[in-house]
Amino acid sequence: MKFFSILSRYITRQFLANFFMVFFAILGIILLFDSIEALRRVSGREDVTFWFTVQYAVTRITKTVEIVIPFVVMVAAMITFWRLSKNNEFVIIRTAGVSIFSFLRPLIIMAFILGVANIALFNPIAAKMFEWHEVLSYRLASRNPNAMLFSSKGLWIREAVGEGKILLIQAKTLRQEPDNSLWMRDISITELNSSSQITQVYEAYFATLEGNKFHLKDVKHIVGGMPVENMTDYTYKTNIDMQRIKENFIEPDAISFWQLPDTIAFYENAGFSARLHWMRYLNLLLSPFLLVGMLMMAAVFMLQNTLRGSAIMWRVVISIVTGFSIYFLSQVVYAFGINGYIPVWLAVSAPTIIILLMTTSLLVRTDEV
Repeated sequence: MKFFSILSRYITRQFLANFFMVFFAILGIILLFDSIEALRRVSGREDVTFWFTVQYAVTRITKTVEIVIPFVVMVAAMITFWRLSKNNEFVIIRTAGVSIFSFLRPLIIMAFILGVANIALFNPIAAKMFEWHEVLSYRLASRNPNAMLFSSKGLWIREAVGEGKILLIQAKTLRQEPDNSLWMRDISITELNSSSQITQVYEAYFATLEGNKFHLKDVKHIVGGMPVENMTDYTYKTNIDMQRIKENFIEPDAISFWQLPDTIAFYENAGFSARLHWMRYLNLLLSPFLLVGMLMMAAVFMLQNTLRGSAIMWRVVISIVTGFSIYFLSQVVYAFGINGYIPVWLAVSAPTIIILLMTTSLLVRTDEV
């Protein structure tokens, strides 16, 4: 069956209509619960505005939406297949000599396109919203409406030093040396007071971190209202060490699909592990195939010549339980990959490959009946 045939367009339209119906319904439910949680957190806070609460609730939903999209595809496909079976349209299609895989081909292509659109278009937006949600969470916790968290490319670290003093440390390039020292280039150390106002800045072309001391080279010392002081060498003492730097790398969820390769290269060139970022990147790459697998799973349970009475309910329940079971097992395998018990590519790809192989074999068997 050709992708642009009349039957293909008819089935695809039904699937897309059901997809957006389910998507916006789930989106509304998520937004409702996130709004309740946001109101609970800001209750009694006179320093929090209504606009802040709206932003906090809206920016929180993108991470959850990425998780539920495979289930949205499965539920939308189940509704589509159920309606086709209920109206005996599937029986007519099969009687006309159309195989199950020919029937599913346009839907598989559409599910794959939705997966590509998710990683190419929606993911960059979701990453920005996740990053902004982290900023809002920090502002809510610190009670500072102007506080910022930096998570752009490179290394950004915030350190509170006693009362009324905050350090922001940024480096464009860094590398871990065999002696466990850290080599950095284009580094700046910014001191802020309790009101988030800059008091002084140290800018250096080159620096090394040994223990908890930055050894700066070619330094510019900038203080408001005073001439810039140039120094050849300067030692800046801090509480930051190598472990603290590892813990303050950017969260993978706050990095868009298009920026992940550069970020992975940045961390690996610096001598640090980019396992989490690799898993995030591969997970996004395989997400279109996961959507195809979820659609085929719906076909296994719902594409029948006759679906009547309690049989429909049982198939719906079993398919939903199967979907959640696969999600739970995929998270277990994902955890094994994070902790290094299995290779990254296997931890990310195993659930998707299992779904595709299992559903394909079951559909082949159904097609032969």
